[in-house]
Amino acid sequence: MRVLLFGGAGYIGTHVALSFLERGDTVGIFDNLSSGLRSNVSEKAVFFEGSILDRNKVGEALSAGWDVVVHLAAFKAAGESMILPDKYAENNIAGSLILMSECVRHEVNNFILSSSAAVYGEPAYLPIDELHPCNPENYYGYTKLAIEENLNWYSKLKDLKYVSLRYFNAAGYDPDGRMTGLEKNPANLIPVVMETAIGKRPNILVFGSDYPTVDGTGVRDYVHVSDLADGHVRAADYLMAEKDSLIVNLGSEHGLSVMQIIETARTISGRPIPAEIVARRPGDPAKLIASSSKAKSTLGWKAKFSDVETIVESTWKVYRSQAIKSGRTL
Repeated sequence: MRVLLFGGAGYIGTHVALSFLERGDTVGIFDNLSSGLRSNVSEKAVFFEGSILDRNKVGEALSAGWDVVVHLAAFKAAGESMILPDKYAENNIAGSLILMSECVRHEVNNFILSSSAAVYGEPAYLPIDELHPCNPENYYGYTKLAIEENLNWYSKLKDLKYVSLRYFNAAGYDPDGRMTGLEKNPANLIPVVMETAIGKRPNILVFGSDYPTVDGTGVRDYVHVSDLADGHVRAADYLMAEKDSLIVNLGSEHGLSVMQIIETARTISGRPIPAEIVARRPGDPAKLIASSSKAKSTLGWKAKFSDVETIVESTWKVYRSQAIKSGRTL
């Protein structure tokens, strides 16, 4: 199979590329390196540098001939999206429309979208399945839903078949240590915990300790990035075999609280990781947990690495290694 990954030099994209390369597929990576790293790109992959807003470069990359496109080239900071919606509208929505239309023009009819559980918004019930109402509470989540809606139209009008993978909280690193490039300017909990552990941050802020959860802190569904990568490979196989579109959740189906993550990180790293309890953030639900039964039944997918110990240990190994290389004393 020939697979072209847009945004393939980023945190998730590099793990997805590794999974396709492992089984012998031909892999291309298209990335503008705004958040991805050139060092993350395997020598076995064909690399195209460019933005999805550059129609000519997108078309040039697609003209090489591919069976499947994977779209991971979206901005993803929910908080930033509420401050800079124009940035997210241009890249996430306009860029995706360029990519879709160029796929049609170059007769690449199989499309995998890196989507998000942010499309759901405040949970009406748990666990969240694909029938849950979509009512995003931040502009980032809206952009993902808008991309899905346009893909649905393109599927009907232009025969562009797609699988939309609605991730819950991506976490962890390759358990075999083959991916070592850190995210630039991370905003998610576990990278922030790790930056605190290596001394890059003085402490971590815990937003709320009075939720109706096991320890009062927010609970989220964390899915290991290698499990996400396996989901993309299975989605590509599904498209090639079924020639039909699909929307599925990818989550671990169990929740971890903020303090469970911090305590596990303290144990595994041996570092104190100071934490400060502050007020809740507006709009943060107490719990978000996925139902991934549809992914199991349609793709044969199951989370294998998404236990808290594997997630935290695989992440700590990379952060510790990079901290030592940079001269930090741990």
